[in-house]
Amino acid sequence: MAKRLKKIDDYEELNVWSAFTDLMSNAFMILLLFLLIAVLKSAFFQLTSNSSQDEVIKLYQQVAKLKKDIRQKNNELARLKQKVENRNFPPPIVIQDSPARKFESGSAELSPGLRKFIETELVKLIEDYAKKYPDYAIIDVIGHTDGQLNLGNSSNLDEILEKVAQGQEPISSLQPGSNADLGLMRALAVVKSLENIQKSQGKLTGLKFRPYSAAQLFLPQGDYAPPKRNSEIDRRRIEIRFTPTAVEQGVAE
Repeated sequence: MAKRLKKIDDYEELNVWSAFTDLMSNAFMILLLFLLIAVLKSAFFQLTSNSSQDEVIKLYQQVAKLKKDIRQKNNELARLKQKVENRNFPPPIVIQDSPARKFESGSAELSPGLRKFIETELVKLIEDYAKKYPDYAIIDVIGHTDGQLNLGNSSNLDEILEKVAQGQEPISSLQPGSNADLGLMRALAVVKSLENIQKSQGKLTGLKFRPYSAAQLFLPQGDYAPPKRNSEIDRRRIEIRFTPTAVEQGVAE
């Protein structure tokens, strides 16, 4: 049973550009501080000849403060660089469709085998990852489908999706009109199961879950899928990714 659960380090390259963007922004700030110091020093030498002693002292204090700020920024940059170099990214988890753990065609209802797997093996694996990677507290659950067409259904997700997410309606009340709908419904079913365990059993503490849909868009290796409309079991899967908590960046006006 366990062999159907994959850690897909080789599926996709994880995006580290955000960390390097932070490095570049800090480096740019340090360059600006050096420029300011140069300007202030130039002004300082001019003031020593034709300004009052109080003005000279004030300017000297400003230069000293800028030097202190630069030292602090250098220390922050060194810590950030070390963090980037030592960062370990938790590998994604893939729950592959199988006879023992599957969704019925066009449905988001958890089968008994899939529900049991979530309550035992998956919960333990997520908790182990959460301990090893404490900075990654957001769990993205992504539903992938194959390319079979959803025929004859009229989607009602726009009408009741929020109620289902809040537990006011069951998953079974949702009707997909597309593979995008179906992928989201299945991801939401897994998320609701994990959230119920979190509330009732006190497990998965501090974690937040987010359901998403990739529809039939991606192959397991991460490439775009071709337009194939037949049943493909290897494309039907639930992918679980660990995401660091976002930090809001201020926007200059």
